[in-house]
Amino acid sequence: MSTKVKRSVLALVAAIATGVTGAAQEQQGLTDKEIKIGYIMPLSGPPASLGLAILVGTRIAAAEINAQGGINGRQIKVIAEDDGYVPMRTVQGVRKLIHTDKVFAMATLSGSSQGQAALPLIKESGIPVVSADVFHDDLFKPMIKNVFTIGTQYSEVAATVTREMAKKFPNKKWAIVSQDDEYGELTRAGFEAVQRELKLNVVMNEIYKKGQTDFSAEMLKAKAQGAEVLYAGGLVRENSAMAKELERINHKIPMGVAHVSRVPAMLQLMGSAGENVYSADYIAGEDSARGKAFMVRAAKLVSEDDMKRINRYTFVGYTGAITLFEAIKRCGKAPTWACTITQLEATKNLDAVVVPSISFSATNHLSLQKLQLLKASPQTLSFSPID
Repeated sequence: MSTKVKRSVLALVAAIATGVTGAAQEQQGLTDKEIKIGYIMPLSGPPASLGLAILVGTRIAAAEINAQGGINGRQIKVIAEDDGYVPMRTVQGVRKLIHTDKVFAMATLSGSSQGQAALPLIKESGIPVVSADVFHDDLFKPMIKNVFTIGTQYSEVAATVTREMAKKFPNKKWAIVSQDDEYGELTRAGFEAVQRELKLNVVMNEIYKKGQTDFSAEMLKAKAQGAEVLYAGGLVRENSAMAKELERINHKIPMGVAHVSRVPAMLQLMGSAGENVYSADYIAGEDSARGKAFMVRAAKLVSEDDMKRINRYTFVGYTGAITLFEAIKRCGKAPTWACTITQLEATKNLDAVVVPSISFSATNHLSLQKLQLLKASPQTLSFSPID
């Protein structure tokens, strides 16, 4: 056999081997009876309450499908990894899920910087990923073939909260206090867009250092400037501190917050100071008809301990998982990564119980959900929709 022929044969063998490897990878995580789904979130440390809540939502979705016989006869097995909210651990966990556990797909992708750190590995692998919790633009600008995102953007949340509260409390003086990071920048961008649009009277715009715990100076300034509405651009601890300080100085004014802090823990910390707090979310309020219907379904599928962990992030976990499961289901008895991605792109107006009308396309992998204004109830530690 000539050298040229040998080289041709070797090239053909390599091509075949590559093709077999690719095909095997596309079908990893499947047996006759089971489909392995990966999950990565912080399950330890301060953010664990959010990660565990999302995991409960993923488990509810899996239990619901499994109770119906699984996906075309295969039961769903969720394999969870704890990244402790540390980007390097996210990368390690994703690598383990894909290459050691050999999951078929992933139903979450941890937090913003954590998800960004793992994104090159996700793109290289080609594994289908659905995220309903991470909203940095890298997930969908430019579009990534195997990554799908459900939700909204921080700037749009700030804009919606501000616009809707301006309608509810017209001709008021506004103050905004926001964080000195990317989250704060996006918050200010949304707020300031509505400020220009509606010509709001903003008497104070303060930026605080991330990690700050004392907001007495900022709240005293807001009172001195005559602020009648506050946009609190922090997270759970910061927003709670602002509300408590306003109550302490006898200046309890309406306060808007982002959906990321819309959890029972914030209202527990606020106590009576949370009586006039508003947010906007694409996730149904716990006391809404959709929220109540979800809780009834969940109670039949998970333990009492898991039920105690439920908050908006549980709804987030359920939404991402059920969207992924429906796409795999439409692939029939022999699902592959390519088919799952195609079916996700074909998703149109999927009703995920707590999030209606999820849609993607071949050119758009972001399902941008409609936001609704919600009001806090310190008594029930929940948020209800405002008509």
